[in-house]
Amino acid sequence: MDSASNEAVSAESSDLPRSAGTQPKVEIEHPRPSKLFPAAIPFLPGRLQHYHQQPPQPQKQPEELEPHLSPSPSPSPPPPAAAAAAAAAMEVESPDTRRPFANDGRSPGTQSCPPPELPQLVAEQHAPIPSHDKDTQRLIVILSNASLETYRASSGRAGAKDEKYSLLNSDEHIGIMRKMNRDISEARPDITHQCLLTLLDSPVNKAGRLQIFIHTAKGVLIEVNPSVRIPRTFKRFAGLMVQLLHRLSIRSTNSQEKLLKVIKNPITDHLPPNCRKVTMSFDAPVVRTRDYIESLGPNESIAIFVGAMAKGHDDFADSFKDDTISISNYSLSASVACSKFCHAAEEVWDIL
Repeated sequence: MDSASNEAVSAESSDLPRSAGTQPKVEIEHPRPSKLFPAAIPFLPGRLQHYHQQPPQPQKQPEELEPHLSPSPSPSPPPPAAAAAAAAAMEVESPDTRRPFANDGRSPGTQSCPPPELPQLVAEQHAPIPSHDKDTQRLIVILSNASLETYRASSGRAGAKDEKYSLLNSDEHIGIMRKMNRDISEARPDITHQCLLTLLDSPVNKAGRLQIFIHTAKGVLIEVNPSVRIPRTFKRFAGLMVQLLHRLSIRSTNSQEKLLKVIKNPITDHLPPNCRKVTMSFDAPVVRTRDYIESLGPNESIAIFVGAMAKGHDDFADSFKDDTISISNYSLSASVACSKFCHAAEEVWDIL
């Protein structure tokens, strides 16, 4: 039994490699290499992040070191001319020439550019034609049958301090118009608002060659100062018209000049003597507005009666008109008709 066991041990030990003077080594089975930990690179926790960022590179020999890794001598100072040019470039640099999102250290994450200048919202207007001047050519626009009518909105008694009025319009007072058995087209003050914006923004008005009058459907005659700035929104315009119809005038906040005022009828008393009064009708012969204004005399002005209404008859100025024309083959709104006459007057009178 002893000899047999000794032979088995000697047979098993003969398969292991031996070295002189050492004990036999036992080979340990390692896990299979994976994609995360290749077999060629030992697992070191400190080098895991470095391994994912860039692949391992073979170590260079001392003679293969790059030139920029070796210590370099201190740079020589630049010549005086180059230093002066660099200082001048630093002085010329301004916040406007920096990068759009550069941080100058004053506030983190903000731009260093100065705020933009505010644009001019209102153009400079020339002085209007004085009242004693009757010879200068001008364009006079009368907005006839304008729907400017106030309505008492509060339920208090008449004359009370808490009594409130509003401008009658088709958007807010449909039920009231039906109770009064009136057509909804009779409450269109927005047409007058659009015409005033078109006329007051025109270059012929800024040149002082335009006069504007409003004749309401109730017979109220209003004179509009050419230098007035009508509110752009209809809600503010409606409040201004209510104030005008109750106070009979609106003064400027900077001076005592009346920008809007109610004047006496008829309109012919406020027109210059040498003035051609013209109405427009779809049944009249079609003419070009430029050619018609060119046919005026040297000192002759023109007064245009424009219907500031949604629908109705065009006989509101038949009693004192001089001529009736048509300016288009199509039906035009009141603001477009005003715009066509303003453009024609600017071309004929050389107003840019």
